[in-house]
Amino acid sequence: MIEEFLKYLELELNRSKLTVQAYGRDLREFAEFLGKDTDMNDAASITTADIRAWLAQMSRNGLSPRSLRRKTQAARAFFRWIQKQGIISKNPASEVQLAKIGRKLPEYVRDQEMEELLANPIPGENPALNIRNKLIINILYSCGIRRDELAKITDADVDFHAKEIRVHGKRDKTRIIPVADELLAEIREWQTIRDGMYSFSSPAPLICSNRGKLTGGAIYIIVHKLLAGTGATHKSPHSLRHTFATSLLNGGAEINSVKELLGHASLQSTQIYTHLSFAELKKAYEHAHPRSKETAQKPKNQ
Repeated sequence: MIEEFLKYLELELNRSKLTVQAYGRDLREFAEFLGKDTDMNDAASITTADIRAWLAQMSRNGLSPRSLRRKTQAARAFFRWIQKQGIISKNPASEVQLAKIGRKLPEYVRDQEMEELLANPIPGENPALNIRNKLIINILYSCGIRRDELAKITDADVDFHAKEIRVHGKRDKTRIIPVADELLAEIREWQTIRDGMYSFSSPAPLICSNRGKLTGGAIYIIVHKLLAGTGATHKSPHSLRHTFATSLLNGGAEINSVKELLGHASLQSTQIYTHLSFAELKKAYEHAHPRSKETAQKPKNQ
């Protein structure tokens, strides 16, 4: 039954390959825990207590809440599918609560560190590629786009007159990002250098090498190397996206505007940055305000 369910996920629900593989592993582990055959053909006999016992054992073994949550979701989906087949009348996993996971605040780079990075020449043996790599950093920081979105940008997406870049996001959704004059000048500079080195059919990829557009993976490697001197724990293109959002909100931008610029489908995804901004304010208060605990504990000068 597990194999049929996985085919249903892939072919009818169009779930990702990674999701199908993960659910398959989870359900086979569950079958092994119960001592049933690997395809769980007698799944109708399984109870809510069985599912809770399985999850409890994994929790005792130190499995993370995030992984417990996914395994519960796999069980819910599996038994919901069996219920649709008319094999069972009630989903035994529906009453099992999902494990609560604390949401991590996103990593970001301090504005001062970013300004210092962009104000100085990028190190490297190839001056032309140094200009390209600096442009990569500046676009990610100034526009808040994802690395794969940057990889898709062509010359046709850059509107110098309107001072905008058209970004092709997830699920083929397109959004428009305003661009400052300084960044537009850097884009023009790189385009001139690029056209002197490479020959591409129009519209040419903006961020490229002699092989064509850079992949998201290649962009990640460049960014990770250039952020080595910053205090960010995760030195990645996504940390620059976080930096973009945090800087806007700290500067007084309205959250719905930030949501549209980031291309988030729901406001909930954007709201985490308000928590991050508040955390910074709280840290500043505790460090500086005379009535804060941290300041109150400091010894007075004699």
